Amino acid sequence: MAGHVVPHFHNTAGVPKILIAAREFMCVGALPPYDHPHVFLDMGSDDEIVCPYCSTLYKLDSHLHGTESTPPGALFEIPAAA
Repeated sequence: MAGHVVPHFHNTAGVPKILIAAREFMCVGALPPYDHPHVFLDMGSDDEIVCPYCSTLYKLDSHLHGTESTPPGALFEIPAAA
C-alpha cells in the first residue's frame, strides 16, 4: 500500500453531513487545536458512516472525485514536516 494516502476530513463548520468521494478516510473533527483524535473510518460496502467522536455523517457521493467534498473545503491538509 505504499503511496496510498488516506484523506483526512474536518468539520470545522459544524455541518451535519459531508459528502465525500472516499470510502476510507480519517476524520479529525474541527481544525487543530480543536480537533479530536484522528480516527480512521471505513464505509466498507455501505454508502455512509458516522464519526464516533463528532457525530458527523459522511456520505459517499459518486459525482465527487479524489478529495473533493460537499460542502467544499472539508479536506484537512496535513502540514509538511519542517
